[in-house]
Amino acid sequence: MLGLHRTSLARIASATREALARRCSSRSNSRIGSARAAQCGAMTGGRSGEEGGKNGAVPPSSDAAMAGVATGGVEDAYGEDRATQDQPVTPWAVCIASGHSLLRDPRHNKGMSFTEEERDAHYLRGLLPPAVLPQELQEKRLLQNVRELETPLHRYMFLVDLQERNERLFYKLMVDNVEELLPVVYTPTVGEACQKYGSIFRRPQGLYISLKDKGRVLEVLRNWPEKSIQVIVVTDGERILGLGDLGCQGMGIPVGKLALYTALGGVRPSGALPITIDVGTNNEELLNDEFYIGLRQRRATGQEYTELLDEFMAAVKQNYGSKTLVQFEDFANHNAFTLLEKYKGTHLVFNDDIQGTAAVVLAGLIAGLKFVGGTLADHKFLFFGAGEAGTGIAELVALEISMQSHLSPEEARKNIWLVDSKGLIVSSRKESIQPFKKLYAHEHEPVKDLLSAIKDIKPTALIGSAGVGQSFTKEVIEAMSSINKRPIILALSNPTSKSECTAEQAYSWSEGRAIFGSGSPFDPVKYNDKLFVPAQANNAYIFPGFGLGVVISGAIRVKDDMVLAAAEGLAEQVTSEHFDKGLIYPPFSSIRKISANIAARVAAKAYDLGLASHLPRPRDLVKYAESCMYSPIYRSYK
Repeated sequence: MLGLHRTSLARIASATREALARRCSSRSNSRIGSARAAQCGAMTGGRSGEEGGKNGAVPPSSDAAMAGVATGGVEDAYGEDRATQDQPVTPWAVCIASGHSLLRDPRHNKGMSFTEEERDAHYLRGLLPPAVLPQELQEKRLLQNVRELETPLHRYMFLVDLQERNERLFYKLMVDNVEELLPVVYTPTVGEACQKYGSIFRRPQGLYISLKDKGRVLEVLRNWPEKSIQVIVVTDGERILGLGDLGCQGMGIPVGKLALYTALGGVRPSGALPITIDVGTNNEELLNDEFYIGLRQRRATGQEYTELLDEFMAAVKQNYGSKTLVQFEDFANHNAFTLLEKYKGTHLVFNDDIQGTAAVVLAGLIAGLKFVGGTLADHKFLFFGAGEAGTGIAELVALEISMQSHLSPEEARKNIWLVDSKGLIVSSRKESIQPFKKLYAHEHEPVKDLLSAIKDIKPTALIGSAGVGQSFTKEVIEAMSSINKRPIILALSNPTSKSECTAEQAYSWSEGRAIFGSGSPFDPVKYNDKLFVPAQANNAYIFPGFGLGVVISGAIRVKDDMVLAAAEGLAEQVTSEHFDKGLIYPPFSSIRKISANIAARVAAKAYDLGLASHLPRPRDLVKYAESCMYSPIYRSYK
């Protein structure tokens, strides 16, 4: 302290009082209690209710004020959102971050982009090389570094390290190079990362709740440093992509999903919380792996499992409120449907494997049929795979048919057929199939294989979600092509090794006539001198914008109409120019614009249904959604 000038001390003291005032005001109703709030008020000279009108902060926009939420969708405890891009903000951690601690704080670290003035003001002089690099040059260097790495897993680990040391630079790199880096940060690379998570683990990136924490889940949630959480992605690791039970190592999925919530949908990183619920694993290889990071026991089921999930959901609502979106991710079929059905009436919940996949596939079907001709009700759809993804898609398609054609749900389902591991689902199998499959058990003779089902049903679209690689054989594609001038082939299973067919196979076996989409990315295919660009039916088209729409509207529940709105919002952005290239989805290069439009459609539906709590309704929801998006551009520090 002896080296500080009196003016510096005064500046720090003033800034500290104002920050404490904001923090105490924001937390006065939280778990610290009224006594702690009073204590904070005393510490700040009784100014605990003071708003951040100083330090260069400006009031939120009128639309933001109208909606009752700070720009960015997350409580603006530090005045960052109220400051314009060219106004300086204070880099707060527990106290003012400076010197070595500032360089170790991923939220505020700018590396060599700190200006000369910032280096002096925050005691960074000598802690960095003398050159000052703009963020764009940092990004260029990092992209070059990523491209020089030999394997996707090494690129994944490089980007994870970047995220943990310089948050804004990580998201700037992602936003500007989303098509190149999406397969690295998420599928298919994240599957390999989860398989090897114990070996590559360096530092925790989310919350781990295990059976050991039963009775103390609320206490565990309170250990997370951020108190204003907008989106939680949670998994129990039982069905990670198409790879099966990976137990605690499934944490890579919530972490990756929330990185996309920010990069693609603009949800603020501080408002995102990845969680893994560890109830054990039935994966013998992991149980015998010395580097496995989870509980070494068989997976809990029944009452023990149910009680832990009930405690978790109750703790989330108690700690974060009723407007925190909980996204269930990669739960096994027998739990996924049960959990969604159980909590959808009391909590703000969303299952991306069921509802997100359904929305993105429905969008592809709507877009494809715009150019094939006819409505959904004019066509038949055959699903290979009757798990949570397949039946979730089928149910959303049936709902859209019902709404478009004013048919009952039962009539709409007659256009949809499912094939599982035992063949076509028909009425004679009702006694032996799971309840969610019975809705699609139509009157028909038993059919044992996919090829025979295609010949009998004569579908326009074949949708694969069974996780059985190469199940769309040459004979299957040729059969679809003999029935349809433009067959729709969607090979949705992840990762690439589980894909039902490749893009090249679909185009060559259909003689270039297939409308193709896949869950994993494929390179462009040249057939008969025409270049086809395969469409990736990636859930990342839907869930970031969907989540943003829920956040900005303050929705208290998720309804099917909101999921339909997201699908329709995506489909309407596909143009004839896209379709001429073989695309049934718009290019990912414009994903933030896509997400803003989807968010606006979802928010509008929430307002229409009376589920939105941020009132009054903003006049222009698209512009409002764009204004709420997190920006990865560096801020100036004072």
